[in-house]
Amino acid sequence: MSDSALSSHTVLVTGATSGIGYATARRLAERGATVLLHGRTAEEARAAANRLIATAGVHATQLHAYGADFTHLEEVETLAGTIVSAHPHLDVLVNNAGMAAPERHTVTADGNEIAFQVNFLAHYLLTCLLEPTLTLGYPLLERSRELGEGPGGRVVNVSSSLHRTASIQWADPNRARRYSRLAAYAQSQLALTVFAADPRVTAVSVHPGVCDTALLPLYAHEGVSPTEGATHVVRLCDPAVEIVNGAYYDRDERVDPAPAATEDRTVRRLGKLADLLVGRTA
Repeated sequence: MSDSALSSHTVLVTGATSGIGYATARRLAERGATVLLHGRTAEEARAAANRLIATAGVHATQLHAYGADFTHLEEVETLAGTIVSAHPHLDVLVNNAGMAAPERHTVTADGNEIAFQVNFLAHYLLTCLLEPTLTLGYPLLERSRELGEGPGGRVVNVSSSLHRTASIQWADPNRARRYSRLAAYAQSQLALTVFAADPRVTAVSVHPGVCDTALLPLYAHEGVSPTEGATHVVRLCDPAVEIVNGAYYDRDERVDPAPAATEDRTVRRLGKLADLLVGRTA
């Protein structure tokens, strides 16, 4: 089934080899989009693409597989460079890849707490590096219409309701002094939600509901299917759906996020911290 609004669109989905990411990639491809599937390795991404071809009736030309281990920022940089070269126009970036923080405090080779890097910093870096292909500098949709311009690309951050329980430890973002796996995970989700409010990007964040994925134990004993969660992500990818820049959606309803998520000072402070941690210079 092809959807005219999405059939001309190219969408990158991170963490597309399982769970909500795979279900999102499947639904987008079924609606006619060209989907760039990211996996931890290129082999895992190709296997996911092959499953879609075999089970969803998706044409092979719609799918492109890429690998990058988000625990290594150098691989994120390589991924971004490859995509900018191969896809000069990217309509949507879905920042979905995620992991539960481990029981024991773990730091990546880049020096960052692992969940903070995989769930937030890698997506921050990827989004910044994809700016040339996402054309993020365009005005919001309503203003674009006034100027007779098409809207630029949009970013959909797959966040979590657990961001409401979090605080960002500015003096110790790696939580080396006091580590809790739940607090570390929640901090990464708050950061991802705050990033959607960064005026440099046209972005939203969405809590897709409690889904039956590898992250389910953080939330509950039961959850809805990844496919049901993915419907809320795909809706925000649809160019026919007008988004409010920086907004937070709980499934398909726009609601207020945690107060810190939209504070100008917090947005600016997080951008400076993230630039420092990923090695970006002003």
